[in-house]
Amino acid sequence: MSPTPLQILDETPTLRRPGLLVMDVDSTLIDEEVIDELGEAAGVGERISAVTARAMNGELDFAQALDARVALLKGLPTSIFDDVYRRLHFTNGALQLIDELHAHGWKVGVVSGGFHEIVDRLAEAAGLDYRIANRLEVDGSTCTLTGRVDGPIVTKDVKLRAMRRWTAADGVDATQTIAVGDGANDLPMIGEAALGIAFCAKPAVRRAAPHTIDERDLTRVLDYLRR
Repeated sequence: MSPTPLQILDETPTLRRPGLLVMDVDSTLIDEEVIDELGEAAGVGERISAVTARAMNGELDFAQALDARVALLKGLPTSIFDDVYRRLHFTNGALQLIDELHAHGWKVGVVSGGFHEIVDRLAEAAGLDYRIANRLEVDGSTCTLTGRVDGPIVTKDVKLRAMRRWTAADGVDATQTIAVGDGANDLPMIGEAALGIAFCAKPAVRRAAPHTIDERDLTRVLDYLRR
């Protein structure tokens, strides 16, 4: 199947100058939803998946939905992160996209409503420049999850502020920013970036985003960039 022709406008980012790409992680950088994978391990997969779907579609407050799902993970051993990480897959084209942008002097970061225990490993494997995520609280005496998030939750506002902070830190022009995600939590950064893309996203996100990619191939992001 040949790629759908895209209209590349003069104001879209270009590979000829440094820029910043910020991506969501679950169902964007990777194919899976980590919270759902943890839920399967805890025997509450269907309950967690149902809440995940409603939160990503904007039907539930993300922070409250995350608290509810994390509570169901209480008692899981921390070794579960090793098992879950082995089951994850980078989305088709993810590593190629990152390598191509790095080759042109770009920075790449991820902002995740998922968890540092997994995101840090993904970031190292992909060679990412930045990452933020939630962290799960652990009972040190038993090495099990307490069912609570440790620290502030990564909300849509936190994602947006991270994109702004990294843009400023790298001296990147605002016209050289890209944001890619699939959930309602990603919409503020998608809306503010010079190029905002809903990637295989929920219907409400697709309707609100300036651009959409419906094929699970992250190299399609490059189709939008001026060479």
